[in-house]
Amino acid sequence: MQTIADTFGRISTALKSFIVGQDAVIDQLLVALLADGHVLLEGVPGTAKTLLVKTLAKMLGAEFGRIQLTPDMLPSDILGTSVYDLNTKTFSVKKGPIFTSLLLADEINRTAPKTQSALLEAMEERQVTIDGQTGRLNDLFMVVATQNPVEFEGTYPLPEAQLDRFMLKILVGYPEGDAEHKMLVNWQSGVYDRKTAELASVAAPSEILECRAKLKELKVEDSIFNYLMNLVQKSRNLSDVALGASPRASLAWLAAAKAHAAIEGRDFVTPDNIKFVAHPVLRHRLILTPESELEGITTTQAINKLLGLVPVPR
Repeated sequence: MQTIADTFGRISTALKSFIVGQDAVIDQLLVALLADGHVLLEGVPGTAKTLLVKTLAKMLGAEFGRIQLTPDMLPSDILGTSVYDLNTKTFSVKKGPIFTSLLLADEINRTAPKTQSALLEAMEERQVTIDGQTGRLNDLFMVVATQNPVEFEGTYPLPEAQLDRFMLKILVGYPEGDAEHKMLVNWQSGVYDRKTAELASVAAPSEILECRAKLKELKVEDSIFNYLMNLVQKSRNLSDVALGASPRASLAWLAAAKAHAAIEGRDFVTPDNIKFVAHPVLRHRLILTPESELEGITTTQAINKLLGLVPVPR
């Protein structure tokens, strides 16, 4: 696991030196990258969500695609379409922006459900079907979608089936005082200048794929399997929760916990790894009952309650 720890340590250090004040967000994003999962970033405007994803792509030397989602966007704008060639009198597939390594779906809740659903096959099967022709996506393929939690006019909330395909939902907040001061100093020094900022890659896509392959060697004891299973099953019976974690959630939870353990340099999973990723794995999957929402109970409180109900293995 030392190879994984070294590789992701370099990426983490480079990202945190450029994106200040978002260390927890970066840690969770790298967990999803290693675990081969997709991420939903939620935060108010101006908190560097887009900059974070673009910077990560540059530091990996990976292909980057960006879709600015709007209400009038069609699925073909994402996937691509068949184009008729008058010279050859044949149809050829013009690939859309989804054929990349790291895809930023900016403001995903601003586009219609029909267009949102265009991402489902790509996110689950890593392939795209256009007019009956199926094309494989890049091995590194990862979707990072963003959404704004404060503006609801003209938005289309993601359905549960779409949300469940995101491994993690990461909340992006405001930077603390010292971090924001450093951000201002960096800006004054020209660090964020669009014309002059040149970011060197600190890892290669092949290294990420190699790390993903090594992650399969990480050991998981029966006690951890039982702990995770008890948490998932208990989430479905909480009095405050109408819809608990799905089987896909348990798989995502285990994969994320393994990735976190490997990034820390261990070849085994501990209960602390399970707890570290509990909130980003569950916060978009647990649906509260109307009664609990009226009482002011939040998803964060429900997850904390869940973690307190299940005994930690020794």
